[in-house]
Amino acid sequence: MSTEEEILFEVKGAIGLVTLNRPKALNALTHEMCLALKAKLQEWETDAGVGAVLVEGAGGRAFCAGGDIVKLYNEGKDGGDYPYHFYRDEYLLNLAVKHFTKPYIALMDGIVMGGGVGVSVHGSHRIATERTLFAMPESGIGLFPDVGGSYFLPRLAGELGLYLGLTGARLKAADAVYTGITPVYIESAKIDELKGALSGHRFGNDAHSEVSSILARFASDPGAAPIAEVVGAIDTHFANPSAEAILASLEGDPDPWAQKTAETLREKSPTSVKLAFQQLRRGAKLDFDDCMRMEFRMVGRVIQGVDFYEGTRAVVIDKDQSPKWNPATLEEVSDAEIEAYFAPLPDGELC
Repeated sequence: MSTEEEILFEVKGAIGLVTLNRPKALNALTHEMCLALKAKLQEWETDAGVGAVLVEGAGGRAFCAGGDIVKLYNEGKDGGDYPYHFYRDEYLLNLAVKHFTKPYIALMDGIVMGGGVGVSVHGSHRIATERTLFAMPESGIGLFPDVGGSYFLPRLAGELGLYLGLTGARLKAADAVYTGITPVYIESAKIDELKGALSGHRFGNDAHSEVSSILARFASDPGAAPIAEVVGAIDTHFANPSAEAILASLEGDPDPWAQKTAETLREKSPTSVKLAFQQLRRGAKLDFDDCMRMEFRMVGRVIQGVDFYEGTRAVVIDKDQSPKWNPATLEEVSDAEIEAYFAPLPDGELC
């Protein structure tokens, strides 16, 4: 498949329209898609005819379910350098999205996970629909909540970000709006009309406010957010000073939600859980660019490890859902091992 088929670009009126076009793969990002989108954003940045950019996924099931994890697995297992190139260019794309000066509208309709988060949540305008399903499930495949998770997750209210990053909990539309990940909810039946309003708009001197006003015309209430009922428990348990203390706190609480959350944490890669804990605590004190530099340091070490390949095998390749983590428990993962993930890179930083 050519890059032109994997990702489509079109200028419709005043809007630069991007369509992630791998519906059979839930629009998972390839290396070529990352390069193409970054180049197009640079082009549209200085194009006076483009007032805003809208990014959507093809097929109706997913906005983007992540990176092309199977290729990353195969290439990395064989010792190839593809994963390094992929992650470098994916993270540079995340930076381009974050720093894009025009309105960047992410239509988060359907599944939004992993790499899909990186090309949506950093945009100036994010839209949920009734089909939205948002998650950062990386700890379940031996990775960590990357693509800028270091930045946006710690900036959610209370301990919501740490909870989402460690457990991979899935949010539907109401929860995504409640947390602020997707501030606007628009029913999918109104999307075509919304796109028409945006493309037909004549942008003035305050494009961001103008887009916000247009979105508000189509927005509605997604209803009650289930996560609101457990926010207090999340803040209590996930405020603990270590991953081990969080798990112990959950295990000591007889509430069914706490017990289920503890069970979820025990299923994740212990290395990933401890790594993500440190990542998000550090990211709270860093600007976006430094968060991405930190993540690039981390991912380079993850690629050299074992849990990423074992987790991907168990969840994506063989689908037996029975990864054999190494080390197998949080207690066996030393602080020194985790610290090594954050060390400066000998061959140059991300940017």
